[in-house]
Formats: sequence, structure tokens, C-alpha cells
Amino acid sequence: MKVLITGVAGFIGSHLAEKLLSENYAVIGIDKYLDNYPRRFKEKNLARVLNHSKFEFFENDLAGLNLRELVKDVSYVFHLAAQPGVRSSWGDEFIHYTQNNIMATQLVLEACKESAVKKIVYASSSSVYGDTDDLPMREEGGTRPVSPYGVSKLAAEHLCYLYWKAYGAPTVSLRFFTVYGPRQRPDMFFHIFMDRLRKGEEIPLYDDGEQTRDFTYCADIVDGLLGAAFYPGAGEVFNLGGGTESSLLNVIRIVEGLSGRKAKLKPFERQKGDVRHTRARLDSAKDKLGYRPKISLEEGLAQEWRWIQTLED
Repeated sequence: MKVLITGVAGFIGSHLAEKLLSENYAVIGIDKYLDNYPRRFKEKNLARVLNHSKFEFFENDLAGLNLRELVKDVSYVFHLAAQPGVRSSWGDEFIHYTQNNIMATQLVLEACKESAVKKIVYASSSSVYGDTDDLPMREEGGTRPVSPYGVSKLAAEHLCYLYWKAYGAPTVSLRFFTVYGPRQRPDMFFHIFMDRLRKGEEIPLYDDGEQTRDFTYCADIVDGLLGAAFYPGAGEVFNLGGGTESSLLNVIRIVEGLSGRKAKLKPFERQKGDVRHTRARLDSAKDKLGYRPKISLEEGLAQEWRWIQTLED
């Protein structure tokens, strides 16, 4: 059985590819190596799969490929390719979010709308909820993003729904809540924090550190992606959280304990687009997708800290 993964060289895409190959799937991977962070990280992400006999890789923009031809004998499509980042999505940069999040999703949906693909799984974000006190965040609750990034992810969700409604395209959208673990992008807080802690450097702390997130380990996200692919329904949205809401200050204390090092924190004001709290209601994902996050925050942080120590300066 064959699957297609867009954004395969990324943090989550590379973990998903490894999991599927280990279960004897053939994997087509697409990635255009966005320059949002150094290419060497993405190349290293793919190191374990690039020469696998059942892995076929295309270094291309989605707009430069014949996607209809690629999906002809594909059973599942995992659309993970995106322009990430809340803080960088303002101003002139927003054009990249419209191209890589909205337009790219429409290209995938167009290619799949009359194919035999069993499921198109779209990677959305908790950013679609915005800065709300209505916790836990519920799939049927309000969506009012407070960043252009969040707007672009919600727009792509709506496209998935539209193509399901109009063409019967078997889409499922998953709202990821703050994913972490080995291979986390270098612009994300845990990576920045641990890398600078390792080097004895100052660590930027935006806001007061009491903001909380529902942190989700990467392997749990991969399980959720597979659960969504095999789910018989379509046209729906599900939260994927870790079931552990924690403040940044608590995370810092845990990692200080793991590392035996003291963080040198440098405070900064809260940034535009940041939200104060996130917490996912997981009832629907548990009931319909069989989703059960397994990795505790402490265990996941220990795994990422071990990985950070393997990085070259």
C-alpha cells in the first residue's frame, strides 16, 4: 500500500515517514526545503529513510509537480507541508503563508478530488482557536485566530471541508497542539531553550512564563495521524493534544532538573499573535480515532534533551 506525505523532511513528516516504512508501506515524500530554517536540519531528518527501497522523494514545490499523476495509486495522503510560525507571519511575510498554507492545500485537494485516495489528512493547528478563555478548546467551539498564521491554517481547514462537501473528497483535519520532541524545528521554544541551555547562553522568555500550553509529543501526533487515516468518517476536525497542560516555567524547571543546569532567562514582552493558554478537549479524537497520548511531558522532554545534545554547534 502506498502513501504520500507532503512536508516529509520536516519535524513531524520525517517521523511519520519512518513509522510508515517500518510498517511496510511504500512512501512518496515531497518537500521543497523551505528556507525558514537551515536545510541541514531537514536533510538530517530524512537521513534514515532517503535510501530506503520503498521511499521515493521529490524535492519540489507542490505547484511544480503533476499531483494528479502522483496520487493515482496512493491510498492515503498526509498533507503536512506548510509555512510555520506565528510571530513571523505578519506584514510582507504573509504572502508565503497564503502560498504555502492555503494555495498549496487547494492544489492537493484538486489533485485528490476525483482520485481513489481513501483519506486526505490535513495538519492544522490549535492557533485557529485564538486567545480564548473558553477552555478546554473544543472542535465545535469558536475559532478566532489572533495571528495571520492561524488565519491561513483555518482557511485551509475550510477548503478541506468544502472539497468534502462538494466532491466527497475524504478529508480529515487535525488541530495539533504544540508538538515537541526530537527534530523539533530550531525556531520553536523547546529547541531554542535546550540548545542555549546546553551552550550556557541566555534564553529568551516572552511574557512572564506563566502562559500554558497543551504540549504533545511527536510520536503521539504520528499515532493521531494514522488514526485519522484509518477512520471511516470524513469531513471532520479533531484536536490532537498531549493531555498535559503546563506553564513554560514548569517546563524550564523540569529541564533544569534533567540537565543539572540553571537556565539564564532573558525576559521579553509578549509577542503579537501569542496566546495565553491552550488546552485540548480530546473526547472526539479518543472516541473516533482511538487516540490516546502515551508520552508524559517529563519523558518527552528527556527524549528531546538527549537529542539536543547530539547536535553540532
